[in-house]
Amino acid sequence: MNTICAPNPVCTAIETPIVSVIMAAYNAETTIEASINSVLSQTYPNWELIIFDDCSTDSTASIAEAFTIAEHKIRLFKGAKNSGVAMARNHAIEKAQGHWLAFLDSDDLWHEDKLEKQLRFADEAGATITYTGTAYINESNIRYNYVLPAEEMLSYKSLLRRNIMSCSSVMVRRSVMIPFPQGYMHEDYAVWLQLVKLAGHAYGINEPLLVYRMSGQSKSAGRIRSARMIYNAYRYVGFNKFIASFFTIRYALHSISKRTRVKLGTSYSQTD
Repeated sequence: MNTICAPNPVCTAIETPIVSVIMAAYNAETTIEASINSVLSQTYPNWELIIFDDCSTDSTASIAEAFTIAEHKIRLFKGAKNSGVAMARNHAIEKAQGHWLAFLDSDDLWHEDKLEKQLRFADEAGATITYTGTAYINESNIRYNYVLPAEEMLSYKSLLRRNIMSCSSVMVRRSVMIPFPQGYMHEDYAVWLQLVKLAGHAYGINEPLLVYRMSGQSKSAGRIRSARMIYNAYRYVGFNKFIASFFTIRYALHSISKRTRVKLGTSYSQTD
């Protein structure tokens, strides 16, 4: 693993950040620039962005490297081999200095006041894990009318039914964070389930401060594949085959309904 940073002493002598933004990247040359710019545009200034390139075969790393030269708060690391998004995030977390970890995938976007609002909200609530509502765009940057709201207090029981904690909206205290598990599963969902169970609930800001890019090439695109990954996540957190299968079917029905609503722009009910 090699650190790529601007050849400037400031790069190693910066103020300790409050928020470490974790970005795993793989073959994201068409989207990563916009994702990084959404961090640069944040109204809250005390952050660092840690990008871990998981052996991209396109120009993802070179695009990210250009940002490190211009901005000392951005650091780029590169893996020796492709290890998957879970390990990429774990490696980035190991380099984090902030009190909070905020996750942003290399194809998603933040509203400019996302960190400012989320930090203030977390401080007022005394929270260890928070998330926000989600808006959606397609691969051509066209925005859908649908917005996935956030529950102000998301319980473990509610999270078991469906994952409304979009990874790129989540912010967690580094002191309570656990590693993302490797394997064929929705690794972020497995982690949120464990953290929310320990905390009692997650706190949600009911504003679409995240803009999630829906892609036909994303890991979540295939319904059968996604169902298998959800099933494995339930098994990972300790449920037996029968219960995991039941939860997976229920989750899949919610997921199909959500994707339909996104494309139709219809509303979402908290009781769904």
